[in-house]
Amino acid sequence: MPTMQVTVNQDRCCGSGQCVLTAPGVFDQSEHDGLVRLLDPKPGPASAPDVRLAAALCPGGAITLSGRPD
Repeated sequence: MPTMQVTVNQDRCCGSGQCVLTAPGVFDQSEHDGLVRLLDPKPGPASAPDVRLAAALCPGGAITLSGRPD
């Protein structure tokens, strides 16, 4: 079964921080510019619900998900 793959587009990120609040083990924000930093591009099944919610809440649509959790 494919693993969930997370990608972020910093050009679309507006720095709202919703991803960090929702899935802090997967996302962080740069101290320099406040844009998203991807900590875990292949999060496990336990993180999947939070990662999906973070993608849905992202106002810039900067988070893309593919595959499925293990």
